[in-house]
Amino acid sequence: MKGISKSFGGVRALNDVSLDIRQGEVHALLGGNGAGKSTILKVLNGVHRPDSGTITVCGTLLEDVTPEAARAAGIAMNFQELSLIPTLTVAQNVFLTRESKGGLGLIDDRTAERRAAELFAMLEVEVDPKALVGDLGAGQKQLTEIVKAISQDARVLVLDEPSTALAVSDVDRMFTFLRKLKAKGVAIIYVSHRMDEIARISDRATILRDGAHVITAPLSDLPIDTMIEHIVGRRSMGLSDVARGNATKGQVLLELRNVSGKYKPENINLTLHRGEVVGLAGLLGSGRSALARVIAGIEPAKSGEILINGRPLRIHTPSDAIAAGVALVPEARATQGIIPAHSVASNMVLAVLDRISSAGLVDGAKARAVTDEQIRRLSVKTASRDHPVSTLSGGNQQKVVIGKWLATDPDILVLDEPTAGIDIGSKSEIIKLVRDLAAAGKAIVFISSELSELLTACDRIVVMSEGRMFANIPRDRLDDPAIDAQDTAHRLQAAEQRLQIEIQEALKQGQKV
Repeated sequence: MKGISKSFGGVRALNDVSLDIRQGEVHALLGGNGAGKSTILKVLNGVHRPDSGTITVCGTLLEDVTPEAARAAGIAMNFQELSLIPTLTVAQNVFLTRESKGGLGLIDDRTAERRAAELFAMLEVEVDPKALVGDLGAGQKQLTEIVKAISQDARVLVLDEPSTALAVSDVDRMFTFLRKLKAKGVAIIYVSHRMDEIARISDRATILRDGAHVITAPLSDLPIDTMIEHIVGRRSMGLSDVARGNATKGQVLLELRNVSGKYKPENINLTLHRGEVVGLAGLLGSGRSALARVIAGIEPAKSGEILINGRPLRIHTPSDAIAAGVALVPEARATQGIIPAHSVASNMVLAVLDRISSAGLVDGAKARAVTDEQIRRLSVKTASRDHPVSTLSGGNQQKVVIGKWLATDPDILVLDEPTAGIDIGSKSEIIKLVRDLAAAGKAIVFISSELSELLTACDRIVVMSEGRMFANIPRDRLDDPAIDAQDTAHRLQAAEQRLQIEIQEALKQGQKV
């Protein structure tokens, strides 16, 4: 790709960007929110037509930049926002537009299911090819999207945040498979905000910032602190820069007594105080998100009691939870958090329409005031509050989701993977915001697959497995007293190792139950 430029309205998303990927390499594409990563990949895949520049694949100029032309050239892409159709099966999604046909020209679902099963077996993961995608969890949907991309026998495979919803073990299996593809000569573009993944899998990296090319270099020349500096434009140690203060706990805001859901969670006893951040740790399927949905009324509790401010409440719907001062930032941003075609302002005020309306009409001035406050508070990068949310980067879309619920001024905030798809600089901003909200008296449940985030944001960490609680650990207990308190990076790394051991132990106990 040479000299690629692309603008959306008044926003210049790419400015004369060049990108070269070699056969048989894993090339990391890095950058902060709004850096242009997803845009240049959508240009490569034919979703966006560039304003200027050229694309050459294996020496052949791609003259007509369309999705069909990109596929014909051997380009396959796993999108950050899943492109699956929930009412179709896994196998039907994997081979959509490339269906096998029987003797009468009819679609042969059995062949598709068999071929999909073979691909999942190559990844060494279990996903039922006959299952409806709408019934899958976030991790299984992500694996289906990956298999859909690799099923195309591509010469250039693009993976945009492929590990966001995956467990550590699934990421390891994916990396093993990518190394096999690399050995066969496939060129792989890998996008991730997880620096540890980039260091493990990539050969070279290109970093973009504000729609411009910053650097392309071998990973051996880009230690993690240097990568972060190029991404955010300043010297930073990432999350180890975030100052941790001791929580000032107030009264109990949320209490769960023997709470169970329809499938998960099971028999949960948990208290959450005003001013406290409690983290939920565990592998994919451990029941963390299921517990969040029960607290937020999306999946009513089957048994047990939920008390808020000491009063037992029946939370059967999200409306019940919101009325009680509970807000949930959901795990699946694209399908549960935003309406992509609507404006930033329309999305930001969705949860407070009753507060800014009179006689059934929305007060425009109040809507603009609410939106502008959250844009400023969260540093949302958008050309205008009236632009569709779909034009924002994934990280800025996530900020809109968070801002929508902060606008309700909840007492209890449940954050399910709130930094998924967000760059390291913005992750620090979100975690600082979480700490500030706790200091202001909010009670926060924080779910993350990234242990460093839990350790930076939380005062206590609850470890879950198979829907049950197996540990309730004060954050300070995970610190190694032998490490200098000023050595924050080393101290955080050691705490991650201790928390990983606790999670593995919970997994063993959960499997015995």
